[in-house]
Amino acid sequence: MHLEPKFKSRGKLVEEPTLTIGQVATRAGINASAIRYYERAGVLPQPERRSGQRRYTQETIQRLGVIDIAKRAGFTLDDARVLLATGGEGGPAHEQVRDLAQRKLPEVEALIERAAAMKRWLTIATGCNCDTLDVCGLFEDEQPLRDKPSAPADDTAPKLTHHG
Repeated sequence: MHLEPKFKSRGKLVEEPTLTIGQVATRAGINASAIRYYERAGVLPQPERRSGQRRYTQETIQRLGVIDIAKRAGFTLDDARVLLATGGEGGPAHEQVRDLAQRKLPEVEALIERAAAMKRWLTIATGCNCDTLDVCGLFEDEQPLRDKPSAPADDTAPKLTHHG
């Protein structure tokens, strides 16, 4: 009997799917239910089955790594799907990565501004001595917890103060 290795269209050796869902989950550091969810959502391809059991290759673990990094970067599963589809289509992956990153950056900048406003408010709140909230300046509408454009980083920017 003569066995030939499996090849993809580009001539790369195709690995036999031998990993169980539990093995993939352990190596990727996620629950097996997450793998099944990603399959249903179309982010991971449906695996080959042997005797009714899902069987995976190392490529699945690599794809799960891309999904994890994409999620930590704030991308949606749809964005991760786009990233994962990029590599298999022969085009340069950097185009999709750059496009998604350029679209995500304004959201991240807005989150940073919001977090900075929260930090300023919380820092001032640590010194609150008000007996009731109705007299506390921290809860006036003018306080900088609302989404506002960035103020210049100089001494002319309005300062948040608390009197109470």
